[in-house]
Parts: sequence; C-alpha cells; structure tokens
Amino acid sequence: MPQRRSHVAPSAAQTELATALAVLRESLDAPVEFPAGVIAEAEATTVVTPDLDLRDVPFATLDPEGSRDLDQAFHLERAGSGFTVRYAIADVPGFVKPGGAVDAEARRRGQTLYAADGSIPLHPRVLSEDRASLLADVDRPALVWTFALDDSGAVSEHRLERALIRSRAQLDYVSAQQALDRGEDGPWSLLPEIGALRIAQEQQRGGASLNLPSEEIVQADDGSYAIERRHPLPIEEWNAQLSLMTGMAAAEVMLDARVGVLRTMPQPDEASFDAFRHQTEALGRPWTSGRYGNYLRQLDRADPMTLPVLEAAAMLFRGAGYVVFDGTAPTDAEQAAIGAPYAHATAPLRRLVDRWSLAICLAASNGEAAPAWARESLAELPTLMQESGQRASRLNSATINAVEAALLTPLVGSVVNATVIELRGERASIQIADPAVTATAPIPAGAKPGDVVALRVVRADIARGEVEFAL
Repeated sequence: MPQRRSHVAPSAAQTELATALAVLRESLDAPVEFPAGVIAEAEATTVVTPDLDLRDVPFATLDPEGSRDLDQAFHLERAGSGFTVRYAIADVPGFVKPGGAVDAEARRRGQTLYAADGSIPLHPRVLSEDRASLLADVDRPALVWTFALDDSGAVSEHRLERALIRSRAQLDYVSAQQALDRGEDGPWSLLPEIGALRIAQEQQRGGASLNLPSEEIVQADDGSYAIERRHPLPIEEWNAQLSLMTGMAAAEVMLDARVGVLRTMPQPDEASFDAFRHQTEALGRPWTSGRYGNYLRQLDRADPMTLPVLEAAAMLFRGAGYVVFDGTAPTDAEQAAIGAPYAHATAPLRRLVDRWSLAICLAASNGEAAPAWARESLAELPTLMQESGQRASRLNSATINAVEAALLTPLVGSVVNATVIELRGERASIQIADPAVTATAPIPAGAKPGDVVALRVVRADIARGEVEFAL
C-alpha cells in the first residue's frame, strides 16, 4: 500500500508539540544519559580476536535507512539442491564485562527506547553504533550461525561459532526492494526464494504473522513531525524469516542444554477465536475454516478491509512473555504465533535478553557449561524485560498521542471521515486516513466495523495527548 505521511507543519502547534515531547522524555522512568563510568568502560573495552576468520565471506546488513546499531549480517548461497545461510550477530557478550558498569547500566535500561526526537540506547553509542555494530568495511567479531537448508527450506543442520567477519554492504529495505524489483543481482538475490520457503515452513508449523502496518514518528528536515504508516515490504518479511529461524535454533540449543530463556506466547483461547470470527464476519471478510495464520496470509493488502481485520486479529497475539529454566526444560515452551519454541537471540545491541541467549548458546555449542554470570542472573530477566517493555509501550503510546493531537489541532471544529475498526460499546476505535490518526470516538447507532462515519473534531490537547470527537 502507498505510504501515508501526515505532517505537523511548523506553527504554534509544532512548538507546543516539541515542548510536549521534551517533557515526555524527561518524565520517563528510565535513564537517558550514561554515567561517565559507563562511557569510560565502554571506550576501554577490548575484545579478543576470534580464531575463526570468515572475512572472506561477503556478509551484508539489511536495516532501515540510516541505522547505525546493526545487529545482524547475512550471507546466502546455494548448496546442492538446498542452501547455506550464514547469520552473523553482533558479539555483545564479548564486549560487555559481566558485573561491570556497562552490564549494570544495560540491566537498568532493558532495551533501546525510540522517541520521536531520537533513541535512548541500551548500550553507549560507542558500542551500539560503532565498535560492536556490524558496520560495512570494518572487521568485527561476531557470533555466526550457519544453517544448512534442504530444498524445502527446512533446517537440516545448524551451528554457532565466534568468528571475525567483514560486512561488505549496508543495505536498506527500500533500496534493496527496488533493486530486487528491477531484477538486479546482489546480496539479496536468494532472499525471495529462501524467504518464501521459510514462510511455507511457518505455514506447515501452524505459525501466524500479524504484519500490521508500522506506525512511526518521523521528523522532516524542517523540524516538523509526522506519523508514517506503511505495510512491511516483501524484503522485510523475508529478512524477518532469517531472524525467526535463528531464534528457533537458539531455543533448540538451550532446551537441549536444559538452561536458558525462551520467548513464549500461549495459544489463543476459544473465546478469543470466537470474538475474532465475529469481527471478520462484521467486516465482510469471514474466517470460516482453516488455521488463522493461513487466513491472515491470504488477506489482500489492497483491500481497505484488511487493516481493520488485522487490527482485530491483534487479540490473538497477546500474552507473550519470557520463561527461564535451569536444569529442567519447561513443559510449555512454544511460542504459539511461531508454532515452535523460540528465543530472542538476534538483537543484542538493542535488547538485553539476547545477550544471555547468545552466551548460553555459544557455550552449549562448544560443549561447555553455561556461563556462571548468565545462570546466576537468569531469574531477573523476565522482570527486567517486562519493565523495559512497559516503558517502551508508554513512550510509544504517549508520543503517538501527542503527535496525533498536533495533527488534528488545525482541524478543530472541522468534520473528518473515519473508518470504524473495532466496536467498544457506544464508542469505537476509528482510523482517519489523512491526517493519519487512530483514536476512539462515539459512532452512530448501527455502525459496524468497516463503515465510514463523519466526525467533528471537538478538541485536541497536545500536552495531554488527547483528542475528542463528536458525531
């Protein structure tokens, strides 16, 4: 679908928005600046050069344009009737000293936070955007997963090794997709084929992908803010399959070692399935049979009803959490949406838990016991990640609310058209196309999901991030 970008033009509303975003950042229950001791330790960190040298392998990274915290690099090649996939992960366990100042500060933060006016990184930028990042044309230590895939895309073998690599190219999603569409060869050439096979594997497992449009705050050159919504490009979905494959391999390694941390999600209960079926019927796109993952895959992105269906499907993707274990593997280890046990193990620069997963997997791959520091602190991880996840959610929600209020400020008193997404008693979740705003509002009697209703913008409070509508 085409990108929709609604800007808050430079004005009194823009000034008020900038103030509101600054207050929001300051009000976060999270550290923003790094203490001097943490910076000093990060700058002084030395890493032993790995014995395995894979610098002759032409790895490449694939991220949003302008990214500096590059966690993963990939290399794809044919191997007989199948494929060899190498997936290199930034060697954060090698850079962060257990019990040191950087470690302690990372545990306080939990994950990188993304604000409208910049990120609040998990690690000092000298690590996350420089020395540990898999930037192009520099030597970097990495934890490299090597996968053997058969002609159906199934993994027949995998291993994890610490190695020295050198990425050859820093790719971004948009440019790489355009190159693919033009039929150009490059590091991405096998990604559509392998990605499609892995999606077929997901389908066989009973997995499901929600693939809601992303909703991001972007800042233009003139300082104005915008909300940008877009569906993931095909290349993003194929690339995500490499990460999912790695997370499943990490879970397998830790389950075999009987120590580790998994990302789990329960199967939706029948009440949730019934509610979703009712929503799809109301939207005129009924889910009548088969697995819900297959139903979601078959939705037409060009259909205006697809977005309301995906919004309704969010109820099926709830309850995700972390389970730690040491000595006895958990009985219910599956991540329901993936259809297999799964671990977060591919974003250690931006997410705390991945460092534990990688350190444990590397030890197990070398026939060694899990590091003592990792075992001793396993029990802390679910709480640390839950707290950081809540901070990230609050920041994202409050930021979007403030920007949406600023977008609607010039329209106070005006009438706008909105699509009903989900009924909530006498109110509903609604979506305005231009400016791109999602909110709750009263709706006419008898309105149902998918209907377009006319609403008057009554109030837009930027400081509070509140908007009010009337019929």
